[in-house]
Amino acid sequence: MRFLWLTTQCPFHNLATEAYLLQNSDEDIFMLWQNANSIIIGRHQNTLAEINREYVEEHNITVARRLTGGGAVFHDLGNLNFSFIQNIQNNDREINFVKYLQPIVDALIALGIPASFSGRNDLLIHDKKISGNAMAFYGNRVLEHGTLLFSSVQEDIAQALKVDPAKFADKAVKSVRSRVTNISEHLPNPMTVMEFKDYLMNFILKQNNLSTVSQLTPEEEAAINVLEKEKFSTWEWNFGNSPKYAIQRKIRTTGGSIEVLMDVKDGHICALQFQGDFFSRREPEELAQQLIGQPHTREAVTEVIHNNDINAFFSGATEEEIISLFL
Repeated sequence: MRFLWLTTQCPFHNLATEAYLLQNSDEDIFMLWQNANSIIIGRHQNTLAEINREYVEEHNITVARRLTGGGAVFHDLGNLNFSFIQNIQNNDREINFVKYLQPIVDALIALGIPASFSGRNDLLIHDKKISGNAMAFYGNRVLEHGTLLFSSVQEDIAQALKVDPAKFADKAVKSVRSRVTNISEHLPNPMTVMEFKDYLMNFILKQNNLSTVSQLTPEEEAAINVLEKEKFSTWEWNFGNSPKYAIQRKIRTTGGSIEVLMDVKDGHICALQFQGDFFSRREPEELAQQLIGQPHTREAVTEVIHNNDINAFFSGATEEEIISLFL
């Protein structure tokens, strides 16, 4: 396994690095990195619906979109990010966070922190969130990455993110701030975020019987710079043009929120987009293309949905739930 510590704090560059190593390397990689103040949007989310735009602009907070699904998260230098990029066997695209997060939990417990798994992709300390995680697949490789709130400014988290009330209705949670905590507040012995970074890297190294942290090669850096410029720093990737939609419906499933934005003309679906904080093994745009041009009827929509593996597009959702979005 290759171990990397990224020295840049630019979210565009760091996200481009993940993408490049996922798509152009055949090594197993563990990586630690930090972003300066930024909001990182999930792959399938509507950016403007997730941020407090006025606060973001006033505080010069960068907005960037990642490759993986899930919800929007706030990054600052009190947050430490980790990434596992690995080969998978027999095209096994199971969305299983536990097998990647166990070393992180083990490291926290070894520090005397009672960390535990929760829900589909979170780590908690005493029922408060310290880590959110997401996953993406590319060929026979997988990217699993997450946050570790060490000493983040919780006021910024609360103000920068627009919390979707539908997301928390079934959990009776009133604010982001009440849901999160910092690891530093639970340490038996104080340490800085950089000391924590060194500890975590050394812990994972020892688990793998290794001792060396490598650097990106000049060739990798050059390719990553191109990817950052042409994709990850562009308005088209991070915001994109949002057309007006005639129909907008949203549901909450066990796998996350799913929203459909749809135009119907002459009784047929003529434009369709899925968004939300769900996870997927296939691009939802593939399903959208099958539905565009279909009559806006239960029979037509049901036939298309029934002929697809819905869990590949929306992990944890049922056919009936997806059909309900359209009618």
